[in-house]
Amino acid sequence: MEVMTKEKSDGLFTEFRKLSPKVTGGLVRMRDEAYADGTVPGKYKLLTALAISVAIRCEPCIKAYVRMAIERGIAEQELIEFLNVAITMQGCPGEEWALKAFNAYKEYTTGNPTPLNESCCD
Repeated sequence: MEVMTKEKSDGLFTEFRKLSPKVTGGLVRMRDEAYADGTVPGKYKLLTALAISVAIRCEPCIKAYVRMAIERGIAEQELIEFLNVAITMQGCPGEEWALKAFNAYKEYTTGNPTPLNESCCD
């Protein structure tokens, strides 16, 4: 299977969005609204989405939400606490997927992220 670069993924999404503007545009608007700062700061909404991504075992989502949460200024301990929730909900499998999220955090914060194969949440 071919590894999809961010550039290729962006190009495919742009093309797909032109062919399906109502659905893809709706998803973009939904995410913008859902993760906006409100009564609850957006970074906590992103961390919640990350915990759900760990629970459903979606690696592209994990990487995307880790990156977005970092961009919103999460602290490492905030990440750990949300990953602890995901582990609690999933047990041993949750721990393995939480480690993927922690690894993505380490990669992004050291400036050495691995490319995404795909990105459904980005």
